[in-house]
Amino acid sequence: MSDTPEAGGTKKRHHLDSMLMRESLLDKDLQAKTETPVFRMLPETHVMKIGGRSILDAGRDVLYPVVDELVKALENHKLILGTGGGVRSRHVFSIAADLGLPTGVLAQLAQADALGNAHILGTLLAPYGVVAIPPEIFGHLLPLFIHSVPGVIFNGVPPYSIWEHPPAIGRIPPHRTDAGSFLLAECFGSKTYTLVKNIDGVYDKDPNQHSDASLIKEIGAKELRERSLETLPFDRILLDLLDHARLLKKFQVINGLKPELIGRALAGEVVGTVVHAD
Repeated sequence: MSDTPEAGGTKKRHHLDSMLMRESLLDKDLQAKTETPVFRMLPETHVMKIGGRSILDAGRDVLYPVVDELVKALENHKLILGTGGGVRSRHVFSIAADLGLPTGVLAQLAQADALGNAHILGTLLAPYGVVAIPPEIFGHLLPLFIHSVPGVIFNGVPPYSIWEHPPAIGRIPPHRTDAGSFLLAECFGSKTYTLVKNIDGVYDKDPNQHSDASLIKEIGAKELRERSLETLPFDRILLDLLDHARLLKKFQVINGLKPELIGRALAGEVVGTVVHAD
């Protein structure tokens, strides 16, 4: 801090010395100077996105075995579980798009469906001390909860709401629950991020349409983007987020229809497809 005498008196006005005080925040050189190491707030946590349509909507036969494996994992890992909205979100998107509603409104509507699935999963895991945290307090109180209980559940939709970024094509919000869960893992510096879907990972072709499709075990974000595959089992914007992340350098897609893979993925095994930063 620097002191400046006030006119007509001996009092001094205090000023904060900062490299940002007198510069434009749009200056590229100034932005580069802010590139410093990032503090990991919850480095021992694992973020896991449980698919809405692929897992939760599939019902008891699929969801219960996943819950059983999560219970086992909670014995050794601190889990932060994100949920998607599933078929209900798709139905709402269809209606909203037909009515001509903007992307921001679609993003706002999607939060309710993902939150409903968070409460469903939270109910099933409640006997084991896992809590579904309301969105209003989730970010601020997450450290308190994660140090008090074995795991927490949240609505994976990022809170852009009506400020959601317009997509290049169509009106479907680009930041959905895969992206929201990734952003949470990046912000808090979690150890791993795993997407639990109903497919073994990323294929070079749509396996539902091509019997000769091959599973890709590991691939960089740049190469995956350049391949421009017809379909991906996660939000495409994850590739851009991975490029710019400071703490989270990879994520893994695994098949929740093989629930025994959950524990192995948390232990660091490659049991699906790993997508890494370049």
